[in-house]
Amino acid sequence: MKNTKSLSLFEKAKELIPGGVNSPVRAFKSVGGNPLFIKKAKGSRLIDEDNNKYIDYVCSWGPMILGHGNEEVLEAIHKQLEIGISYGTCSKKEIEIAELIIEAMPSIEMLRMVNSGTEATMSAIRLARAYTKKDKIIKFKGCYHGHGDMLLSEAGSGIATLGIPGSPGITNNTAKDTLTVDYNNIEQLKEVFETYPYDIACVIIEPVVGNMGVVKPIDNYLQEIRKLCDKYDTLLIFDEVMTGFRLAYGGAQEIYKVKPDLTCLGKIIGGGLPVGAYGGRKDIMKMVAPSGPVYQAGTLSGNPLAMTAGLETLKIIRRQKDSFYKELDKKAEKIAKGIEEASRKYDIDICLSGIGSMLSIFFINEPVINYEIAKKSNVGMFNKFFHSMLEQGIYLPPSQFESWFISISHTQQDLIKTVNSIKYSFSLLRESLNEERK
Repeated sequence: MKNTKSLSLFEKAKELIPGGVNSPVRAFKSVGGNPLFIKKAKGSRLIDEDNNKYIDYVCSWGPMILGHGNEEVLEAIHKQLEIGISYGTCSKKEIEIAELIIEAMPSIEMLRMVNSGTEATMSAIRLARAYTKKDKIIKFKGCYHGHGDMLLSEAGSGIATLGIPGSPGITNNTAKDTLTVDYNNIEQLKEVFETYPYDIACVIIEPVVGNMGVVKPIDNYLQEIRKLCDKYDTLLIFDEVMTGFRLAYGGAQEIYKVKPDLTCLGKIIGGGLPVGAYGGRKDIMKMVAPSGPVYQAGTLSGNPLAMTAGLETLKIIRRQKDSFYKELDKKAEKIAKGIEEASRKYDIDICLSGIGSMLSIFFINEPVINYEIAKKSNVGMFNKFFHSMLEQGIYLPPSQFESWFISISHTQQDLIKTVNSIKYSFSLLRESLNEERK
């Protein structure tokens, strides 16, 4: 495929925007090559500036669960456009979407709209610290909760040591209150709680991880975390920015039957427009200004366009939620079956990890249950696979450590083409491996 216009635009963008992109993973640095510049999207398809068409499995990193340009959502947005883009004050739709979210997730009794997932997690942690009157937080290696300073901290030299800055610009004093442990290792978590029994304000976790590739919790892991939080008077925060309304109407907490104290949401609840939210028990949420002393504000929070797009998206899902998620699961299963068949036919070791309409391929011969194992995956092989699929018109996340997303708009023809492309790409990988062994 020719990408002349995309390449030209990228060169120009690099003069004006850091790295030429407004979010790092878009730059294709993980996989090599140059990013595509998209001019149009509809249904399951992207069309770039060179008029190349792609079946899209990024789906704007999750929000486009209905596909691009759903007619009902577009109609609702158009109607809102005619009566106002932004008010800077209250609107009825803020209440309506809050009611739908609270109905879907019983752990949420009250919520606050914000403009991004990062804003939601930062605000939830501030609230947890205020509510518990404790300073330290626990996060998990490989879980991503946005670019807030305390959330970009890395693990220290031992399991229960203080965090160290994970990016220039983050101070040691900020990082020291972040404790980082391995995902799916309950013993490490217990050790940290035992070391700091009176200091931990909250545990924040992606209940199903999507930011090291898709990694599911092992049996009873989330339930054990809930017990530890109760034992040490610590709040449990579920970051369901990615999984909320995607894995089930009630998110991962519905599937695993674990009730967090606070939940962070984003992506799907904005229907593709910028949005975030955090919510939980009323006694906690009432500490947020103006009800309480914990300050958080946003000029565009509850923006009527985002509320309209999110509200219409949730209404569509809600009308058909049982059949909706079954259909999504079937689409994902078809792709997963194709991947497994290709792996067997061409004798290529993989770990296929997924749940619902999220999946990942790791080129590794062991189960991926945490970030340390995920990092062992053969990234070079993934990069070859990515570019082979791209050449065949299949757009995957340009990183080994991201989730594929499937939308309800992916057709059977899309799935068949995808599976055939996967098999062809695996055949090329086998040829490459054979050449390397000569």
